[in-house]
Amino acid sequence: MKPYSSVCIIDDDHIFIYGVKRLIEETSFCDELTVYRNGPDALNELKERPKNNLDLPGIIFLDLNMPMMTGWEFLDEYLQIEAQNISQTRVYIVSSSVDPKDLLKIKEYKVIRNYILKPVRVDDLEKIIAEHS
Repeated sequence: MKPYSSVCIIDDDHIFIYGVKRLIEETSFCDELTVYRNGPDALNELKERPKNNLDLPGIIFLDLNMPMMTGWEFLDEYLQIEAQNISQTRVYIVSSSVDPKDLLKIKEYKVIRNYILKPVRVDDLEKIIAEHS
């Protein structure tokens, strides 16, 4: 059995998505991987999951800087979804920069587990798996 049944990537960077998907496949990180290229698409589909008796993802890799909706805006709306397992979701912020304001804001969200600098590496996934064990 893989560490996570469902993982979600929300990022508009095609190169990042390609790289993370390969790492996830190589490390047998999850059973189901879903990719959204923007926050509104992710929210629309994730809001439907509880209505269809489907769990929300166990892990979300979330980019903060995206068009249409920032990662922070996504997170505020995501946390309003009424679902049994929403408190079990672990969010990992992924970014190519370390903005001190973002690092402070992370502490306001209990659901955020960590801040990962792009590119995500195998040892980043291994640390997440170790936290889960």
